[in-house]
Amino acid sequence: MKAAVNHEYGAPEVVTVQEVPRPTPGAGQVLIRVLATTVNSGDARLRGANFPRGFGPVARLVFGLRRPRRQILGGVFSGVVEAVGEGVAEGWLGDEVAGMNGGVMGCHAQYVVVSAKRLARKPKSVSHRDAAAAMFGGTTALHFLRDKAAVRAGERVLINGASGSVGSAAASLAHQLGAHVTGVCSGPHAGVVTAAGADRVIDYTQTPLAQLEERFDVVVDTVGNLGIEGGRRLLAPGGRLCLVAADLPTTLRARGNAFAGVSVESAAAFAGVLAQLESGALKPVIEEVLPLERIREAHARVDSGHKGGNLVIEP
Repeated sequence: MKAAVNHEYGAPEVVTVQEVPRPTPGAGQVLIRVLATTVNSGDARLRGANFPRGFGPVARLVFGLRRPRRQILGGVFSGVVEAVGEGVAEGWLGDEVAGMNGGVMGCHAQYVVVSAKRLARKPKSVSHRDAAAAMFGGTTALHFLRDKAAVRAGERVLINGASGSVGSAAASLAHQLGAHVTGVCSGPHAGVVTAAGADRVIDYTQTPLAQLEERFDVVVDTVGNLGIEGGRRLLAPGGRLCLVAADLPTTLRARGNAFAGVSVESAAAFAGVLAQLESGALKPVIEEVLPLERIREAHARVDSGHKGGNLVIEP
């Protein structure tokens, strides 16, 4: 099978498309033919070993000190179950499924082995492209906006970095929850953010957040440049701060009305995203759909920090 492989940490050029053996599912696993995946900020960080401040030493121990232990990146999948391992019901065979593969990754390939506990059945009305595009940002947005901040109708929500995978999903979800959404992005991506669900867009190159006098019920930082103090300055009384891209010191200091940490990856969480897609409550933004052979280009766009929405790869 074809797979995007990186034998070392580095720039997008370290990723090459190669022929590799097709994996075989073990006990409790299934083999999925990948019809859509994505390249997101998590993939780019792992490829370049560019971990948030404080997380580097632990991440290197987990993912490889000098070179990556797992050389096929990609945490998101949407596809079809082709084979099942011991202990997995044959009823999964042929099912269209979607989800995330956690630290095992391997989804930037034509086939990937996934634990059966990480599968969610994809509704027929949801395309593989949309399922893959929504998964990374959608699970994160649901975790922070619905489960942590408990966004309510009529509240004012500010999303810093609203044009990215997580930011666009957060704008879409907050809009569907009935909030008034203000998205922060660069001017060229204003249309992307508006299409995602923002009622208003702030161009940070024209109006830096440090100069903003307004106050919001919920502030979501998907960039990591606000911090606890900067984020709380923008909160109205009773407001909540979601630090999606926090470094380790900030994560450890997040208390009270400040939420940080990683979102939950589970079959239930994946099914929740797919249900939001099926109902139309979540509308994924796709910048472009690319073949596996152009995956370096996708990594470079993520590194630039200026992509609008999601980059979907079809292996």
